Amino acid sequence: MAEEPQKPASAEEVVPVPADTPPTTQSEAEAEVEANAESIEEVVAEAEKAQSGVEDKISQSEAEAEAEVEANAKSIEEVVAEAEKAQSGAEDKISQSVSFKEETNVVGDLPEAQRKALDELKRLVQEALNNHELTAPKPEPEKKKTELKALEKKEEEVSEEKKEVEVTEEKKEAEVTEEKKEAEVTEEKKEVEVAEEKKEVEVTEEKKEAEVIEEKKETEVIEEKKESVVPISPEEVEIWGIPLLGDERSDVILLKFLRARDFKVKDALSMLRNTVRWRKEFGIEGLVEEDLGSDWDKVVFSHGHDKEGHPVYYNVFGEFEDKELYNKTFWDEEKRNKLIRWMIQSLEKSVRSLDFSPTGISTIVQVNDLKNSPGLGKRELRQATNQVLQLFQDNYPEFVAKQIFINVPWWYLAFSRMISPFFTQRTKSKFLFAGPSKSAHTLFQYIAPELVPVQYGGLSREAEQEFTTSDPVTEVTIKPATKHAVEFPVSEKSHAVWEIRVVGWDVSYGAEFVPGAEDGYTVIVQKNRKIGPADETVITNAFKIGEPGKIVLTIDNQTSKKKKLLYRSKTKPIPE
Repeated sequence: MAEEPQKPASAEEVVPVPADTPPTTQSEAEAEVEANAESIEEVVAEAEKAQSGVEDKISQSEAEAEAEVEANAKSIEEVVAEAEKAQSGAEDKISQSVSFKEETNVVGDLPEAQRKALDELKRLVQEALNNHELTAPKPEPEKKKTELKALEKKEEEVSEEKKEVEVTEEKKEAEVTEEKKEAEVTEEKKEVEVAEEKKEVEVTEEKKEAEVIEEKKETEVIEEKKESVVPISPEEVEIWGIPLLGDERSDVILLKFLRARDFKVKDALSMLRNTVRWRKEFGIEGLVEEDLGSDWDKVVFSHGHDKEGHPVYYNVFGEFEDKELYNKTFWDEEKRNKLIRWMIQSLEKSVRSLDFSPTGISTIVQVNDLKNSPGLGKRELRQATNQVLQLFQDNYPEFVAKQIFINVPWWYLAFSRMISPFFTQRTKSKFLFAGPSKSAHTLFQYIAPELVPVQYGGLSREAEQEFTTSDPVTEVTIKPATKHAVEFPVSEKSHAVWEIRVVGWDVSYGAEFVPGAEDGYTVIVQKNRKIGPADETVITNAFKIGEPGKIVLTIDNQTSKKKKLLYRSKTKPIPE
């Protein structure tokens, strides 16, 4: 379900051709996809129209019409052949390309530049937590901040008044001095007036002293109130059940955001902040517990793990070929939103099941089955898919180790180029595409056959079977026009059981028991017969052995193509 973009940016992954410049908005990208989709549909329509026009000319001249039909048929065949050749070449590159290798999450093993970036991000996150920047501030702390600002403003006003009092006192003292000089010159004449003025000055000074004392008292009260304000403690934020700081798993989370933004610390902090806010606004914690039904259980499901231990999730778009399910899902906006919430819930549960320790598995593998996919014509599906991709990449960075597309039709390689602006270059490096003939082979490169579902060429089935996923499978490639024999030695009395599958079959298969004694008789367990591609998937045989010998399986591949053979066996002791 998904990796993280820079603004188109993942979901962690032939490789699509990168776009030179991504669209500025998702709506522009969708418009571009729709325009290109219409362009492809127009090309197909024109080809069909041209062929139809040729057919109409048969009545004019059968020979000329046949020649023209043949020419147009060759033209169409050439286009299809070219597309298939391009796809085949792309598929061949899968085995040649180097698989995306996940970087370490052990801080001590990181390059120095990355360690510095992580330390800087942790510092910025701590500041953001201290200032309550990652989530909306709580009402009470905000109220106290307002009161504190009011007290500081009042203190400034008191300080200004004190300055005015000091200026007034200095002015009065100057006036008194001047008046004293005048009094000395005209002492006799002004004696009475000076006496009166001195009395007025004394009264004024007493009044000002009283005001200063009162203002000092008010200042002391303000200081006491400021000391009584309780400091705001840093906010505590968790994501996927892990705190942003103070835990060794926290470093793994922060590294995901850094890698999604090419270790640009400020960009990573911005992405982290947006994710925390989105999770709160979307109500992720409540969504996890919400019952959204089981309509899409076959559209997205988990099954086993790959060879490196990553959980594997399958996206089966062909399920939407069911008109009832399609209408039920995309009939109106409310139903489409329910699908989006279901897919986010599914991914959220998957992420929470991962091991975020530095040496643990903290990514998944996604297998996208495009067999019978509704294709470009289903506008509602395309829009919902693009919306989900954008949400996944914006808020679940670096959670996909690999994106494997199987049963890819020829037109999808062109379509993948249209949607590539939705992905970062890092995300696109994790993409693998395989057509129908290479799908099983590609899956087996990364997932053991005993863990690949039977519908995708493996041996894993839901119903109870003789073998389980803990029983390993042997893989063999049978060359064209050759026979291959498989032997299971048996040294004592036992009940032998084996399971065999040839991907695509179209070969002959037989089984027999050959005793160890020279005079023993060979027993035919499975008569040799031709098995077609649609006849059977997995064949299970059993044989009760009463003497030492061997089981011999024979596979005769008379086709011109290589065949992938899968088999495993076990023996059970026979009770005496």
